Amino acid sequence: MVRIGGFLVGLGFVFALFLGIIDTISNGLTTPKTVEEEFHKHAHAPEGGFSFEGAFGKYDNRQLQRGLQVYKEVCAACHSLRLVSFRDLAALGYSEGQVKTIAAGFQVPSINPETGEPATRDGIPSDRFPSPYANDVAARAANNNAIPPDLSLMAKARANGSAYIYSLLTGYQDQPAELLKKFPEAKTPEGLHYNPYFHTLNLAMAPPLSDGQVTYTDGTAATKANYAADVAAFLTWTAEPKMQVRKSWGLGTLIFLLIFSFLAYGAKKQIWRNVKD
Repeated sequence: MVRIGGFLVGLGFVFALFLGIIDTISNGLTTPKTVEEEFHKHAHAPEGGFSFEGAFGKYDNRQLQRGLQVYKEVCAACHSLRLVSFRDLAALGYSEGQVKTIAAGFQVPSINPETGEPATRDGIPSDRFPSPYANDVAARAANNNAIPPDLSLMAKARANGSAYIYSLLTGYQDQPAELLKKFPEAKTPEGLHYNPYFHTLNLAMAPPLSDGQVTYTDGTAATKANYAADVAAFLTWTAEPKMQVRKSWGLGTLIFLLIFSFLAYGAKKQIWRNVKD
């Protein structure tokens, strides 16, 4: 009787589990998609992709320098890079004098040594990129009650970050008629901007880029697509400045393991050469 009772209890658990699985599948098939799920688009890289993609990819310093230029002339008005020091820019191919010049173009918080009052001064290489706002209150007041995020790690904070940044910057558009017809309540609120690459489809940041906005010194075409690709590459570097070192170490480790495997196999054959089955 005990065995029969245990069997019936076990059978009951299995049956309940089966019903739960069927119910979950049924709900998944019948639950309607939300407006975000239906109209959100996945990020895509620019035409030709990025030079640093793949196991052997490397940063293009010229592109990173252009991305820095776009950041300085456009993005720095709202976004900080609080984890990046000016002296780090030497890795992009800038000389010591050029780094000092770039740093001096930013005003960083300081203290007046004579009065002890808050003040600002020209940046120096050891400083980090400053926030354009004194505090969060000022940031909210200037941006429709939204605080512009720091961009230091943005490429790592989002899935497929480089492509995400590129898609977001080039993805502003009018709301599709299909969306408004199917979800009339989802009309973009006043003060926000529709972008299908943003997770909620609407964001406070107005379209920041337009053709001809930044003049490149190397003759690269002054298009929105180029601006977006270049600043996306630059922000990937700020998030992963040691990417190339990591890749080179990974490749070296694989080569070492391959050689070690051959040596271990040879040693095994040598040690057990006289042993018969």
